[in-house]
Formats: sequence, structure tokens, C-alpha cells
Amino acid sequence: MNRKQRIMLLRILAAAALLVGLNVVPVAGWPRAALFLLTYLIIGYDILRKALRGVFHGRMFDENFLMAVATVGAIALAVYEGSGDYNEAIAVMLFYQVGELFQSIAVGRSRKNISALMDIRPDYANIERDGQLVKVDPDEVAVGSVIVVQPGEKVPIDGVIVEGTATLNTSALTGESLPREAGPGDEIISGCIDLTGVLKIRTEKEFGESTVSKILELVEESSSRKAKSEDFIAKFARVYTPAVCLAALALAVLPPVGSLLLGAAPAWPVWLYRALLFLVISCPCALVVSIPLTFFAGIGGASRAGVLIKGANYMETLSRARVVVFDKTGTLTEGVFEVTDIISRVMEKEELLQYAALAECASSHPISKSLQRAWGGEIDWGRVTDIEELSGCGLRAKVDGVEVAAGNGKLMDRLHIAGEVCDDAGTVVHVAVAGAYAGRIVISDREKAHAKEAVAALKTAGVRKTVMLTGDTRTAAERVASSVGVDEVHSGLLPADKVAQVERLLEEKGPKEKLAFVGDGINDAPVLRRADIGVAMGAMGSDAAIEAADVVLMDDDPLKIAKGIRISRKCIAIVYQNIVFALTVKFACLGLGAVGVANMWFAIFADVGVMVLAVLNAIRALRVRDV
Repeated sequence: MNRKQRIMLLRILAAAALLVGLNVVPVAGWPRAALFLLTYLIIGYDILRKALRGVFHGRMFDENFLMAVATVGAIALAVYEGSGDYNEAIAVMLFYQVGELFQSIAVGRSRKNISALMDIRPDYANIERDGQLVKVDPDEVAVGSVIVVQPGEKVPIDGVIVEGTATLNTSALTGESLPREAGPGDEIISGCIDLTGVLKIRTEKEFGESTVSKILELVEESSSRKAKSEDFIAKFARVYTPAVCLAALALAVLPPVGSLLLGAAPAWPVWLYRALLFLVISCPCALVVSIPLTFFAGIGGASRAGVLIKGANYMETLSRARVVVFDKTGTLTEGVFEVTDIISRVMEKEELLQYAALAECASSHPISKSLQRAWGGEIDWGRVTDIEELSGCGLRAKVDGVEVAAGNGKLMDRLHIAGEVCDDAGTVVHVAVAGAYAGRIVISDREKAHAKEAVAALKTAGVRKTVMLTGDTRTAAERVASSVGVDEVHSGLLPADKVAQVERLLEEKGPKEKLAFVGDGINDAPVLRRADIGVAMGAMGSDAAIEAADVVLMDDDPLKIAKGIRISRKCIAIVYQNIVFALTVKFACLGLGAVGVANMWFAIFADVGVMVLAVLNAIRALRVRDV
């Protein structure tokens, strides 16, 4: 409990003790009335203050106003009747404050989960100066600087490890509890915790543009984006509260006036009491408190699972996703090219791969790098001479004095070498040795480990259709699509073509269905914006894609898409459960109170009891581990 909650608990205990004491110790007359009034002020002074402030600021029709009118009216009725029974007024306020305390604790628990996420913000960065480590503000570290991260410290800025190896705890970013090993050459994102070794990291971004800053910015902004359910509650409260106040006034005045007109006794106290009951029962606390709390808890729970949802409105949209469209590279595949097949005609496969890797050793192209990684040998520059790059075709060089050419089919045509017609799924590097065709090497993008499982999980989660859009070749696209199990694939697309395809799919989907697009690159930003809900890969995705998206997956795992949908559906289900439950109980109790069946204790349950049950239901949205 925080200080404010502890004070409230003391007030509740003090008021409860005084209320019990006044009903046990015989005190009569004005001393009794004064002690009851003191008890009422101890437990309700803040509600009275808020109600008065609301009246002066034109916001009188809220729960504080309803509670103040109902309890002050109950005290006035007791004075009018001369009964000296002030128990009900104090009990109503006492139980209302118990409910408020319970709500405060529940909200605090939810905020604590968000605060745990905020703990990933690093307070400093270590810079080495004159052999000593100096702590500086992360904002002061320039791009390209080398920072030092010691065991137990948070990585403050995104970068590349230049020295050292360590085990990293990435759970605050991705929701994964399994530590990750990292060493020289590995990219590292801010917010990770170094568990073991000393790392030297060359920064690649400013602190404000690093992953940890982006995450915190997204989570902090998420509460400002309201869902339709929250808007409904706000609009409902603006109409509902004045309506019940007028209904209570009519209940207090019209029946007695009718009795007078008919020549009967007016029974003012009876109808005034029922009107006060009506006000207590009508208080919309359960809705006003539980709906925003549910969304807040859902966003916090999803963040802990590595799914950043930028606002409650996006959570509501995500819950209705029935069509999911994927980009290929970096989304369903790793975006890392590797040798997947070697077809050699005149020599061993390893020898063919060695010739190709050495011939392309001077190139920085990803395909050249993938050839060198696949071969795995040390580049001996003394073995390679006469390197010539033929733009748009490939390279030609002498390896150990033998002429080697490696490139696409155009290179073979240019050198008048008869190659082979092939339909391999991937990028094909043709290799010629000593002027004769020697074979080909197929390089493909590797599928992500959970890609197939992710598509299957979406189908299980109720997604009706999955589509893949890519700028890659037809054979490569169809190979991936067939392997992971998507329903429809379109290849050879430019960014504008992807937008056109999404436009078509938006027209084809059902009126209540939503379309989600999942991508990671700069060229995906227009499609992410156009889709009903955009999902970006946060670890390796471009800043433009993350900025354009509505949901960010912090560990680039496509399996988290289905988890995000399930979390959002659980959250929305809880919202509707609370709306239906609260309104059903409220209107039933209002009817019973109006006809005189209910008393003030019943009204207390209708108000505080419903609120407590709704809040208990709302905090279930925090539990996402088994969703």
C-alpha cells in the first residue's frame, strides 16, 4: 500500500470502530448526533469536497455528487423523523470508501506491472576515459561511441558488440525468460540486462531513438488512446447520471403530490427515502472504474508478454482481426540469406563453393557474404587476382590463376557460356571455371523458427484468411507460402502494389472483420498505415515501420501475433462482461428500490458490491501467461 491508501485504511477502521461503539455505548441527544456527524466526516469529507468542487466546476453529475446527496439526504431524513438513526448514511459512505480503497489497490497493482516495464529505462551509460569508466547521461552519448556495459547493468543504447561475450536477460523486452548469448558482431538492443561478462558496444542510435526509449514512449502514449468501449462509458455517464438524478427527484416529489391531489396523506419521508435509495443504487462506479482498468491491465499484460499495443482502441480492433496479411522478408523469414543448395557438374560441391566465395570476396553484397559464410574458410587475398565487377551481372576473377565467374544468368550470356535453365526457389548464383559451366549455388532466405506454427496458431485463434505479399520472385514466394501454410500469396510486388492488394482485401472482408498487416521494413510503412491494424517487428524492424504500426512485437516472433489477438479478445470479453453485469444488476436494483422492496443495505451491495466484483473481473486482464 502507498501512503494515501494507508491513510484511507486508517479512516475506514476509525469510522467503523466509532460506528460500532455508538451502537454499543448508550449515548443520547446532541452528543450522539455530534459523534455520528464526526464519524460521517471522518469517512466522507473527501467525497463531500469532491462533490462541491464538481458543482462549482460544472461537473456535478458524477459518483461523488450522487453519494453526497444520498448520504446527506439520509442524515436529513433521520433528523426530520427524529429517529436518531444515522447508521445507514454512515454505512453507505463507509462501504463506498471500502470499494474505493479496493479499486485503488487494484489499479496500483496494474500500474506496478507497467512500472516494472518502465524499470528497463537505463539511468546512465559507461564511457571509458583515461582508463577509467565514467558514468554519463545516455542522452549525451553520440552515435558511433563505444560504451561499456558491466554484469548486472542495463544496456542503455542500441548498438553492435565490438568486444566481449555475455549472457543477456531480454525478458523485460520480449517476455522470454530464457537468457540469450551474445558476442562480437552481434546486434544488441537497449533494455537488455547483462548477466555475465563485460561488453564493449559501438552505439548505432541516439538514446532517444533506441529501442528502450521507443518502448516507453509507446506504452506511455497508449493510455491516451481510448477504445470505443471507453467512449461508450463516457457518453453513457454523461446521459445516465443526470437522468437518474431527475428520476430520483421525480420519485421523491410526484407520488406524494399525487397523493395530495387524490386527498390522501402524502407520505413524504417514504418517497424521499426511496429516492435516496435510488441515488445510491444508480451510482455508475462499476462501469466508470472497471472499463478503463480492464484496458490498462490488458495493455500492461500484453507488454509483459512482448506485445506492445499502442492504445485501447487498437486492442479493440486487434480483437476483431479475421484477415492477417504478412510481408515475407523479416516477418515470416529471417531476412538472412544462406546457401540452401549446391548443384555441381564437374567438381566436388565444396570446391565449387570455394571458387565462388573467393571470386566474390571483394563484394559487400549480402549474397557474396552468404557465400563466404557457407564456405567458412579464411580469405587469402594472395590467391585472388584480376577482380572485375560486371554491374548487374556478377563478378569475374582469377583464383589460383584459374579464371572464375560467379553471377546470374546474364553473366553467363555475356561470357557466352552455356548455362542451365533452372527453376530453383531462391537466388541462383551460376559459376563458371576456366571458361566452362561448373554448376550453380542456390541462396534462400531462411524461414523463422515459429513461422509455420504462427500461421497455424492464427487459424486456431479464429483468423479466417492469411495472405503473404512480397517483392521476391514467384518461386521463392511460393516455396515459403507452401511451407508455412498461408492461404494466398502474391509476389514481385512494389510498395504501391502491396497497398493495392491490401485495398482489395479490405473491400472483400466482412463488415465486422478487421484486417491486420504484419511487416518490418521501411517499404511496409504505407501498408501498415492503410491496414485496419498494423503490426511491426520491433527488434529488427525499421523505425518507420514501428512508427507506422499500431502493435509492435518486441522479439520479432510471428507466434506473438496470435498471442496478441488472444490477449485482446480476453480483454474485450472482460469489458463486455462488466458492462452487461453492471447494467443488469443496476437496473434490477433500481426497479426494486423504486417500488420499496430494497433498503439501504441492499443499495450498498448494488453500488459497492457490483464495483468490487467488476474490478476483480477487470484485473484478470493482467494474466496473459496462459492466454
